[in-house]
Amino acid sequence: MDLRIGVVHSARELDVELPDGTDLDELRAEIERALGEGGVFWIADRRGRQVGVPVERVAYVEIGSPPSRIGFAGP
Repeated sequence: MDLRIGVVHSARELDVELPDGTDLDELRAEIERALGEGGVFWIADRRGRQVGVPVERVAYVEIGSPPSRIGFAGP
């Protein structure tokens, strides 16, 4: 599962690949709590790398896997 975080005044998004078995409800609750309290939201990716985002800079949060694309684009 992926977690994508849009950051204010940044053209790039943070894309975090979450460990298998991540509880979606727990993750949502943790994000909501961090956004309500302020400070820095910390999360660990699949490889154990820690990613921190100042919550006042969060524009949006997207949780889920990217859609798979099948086929070819053509004229």
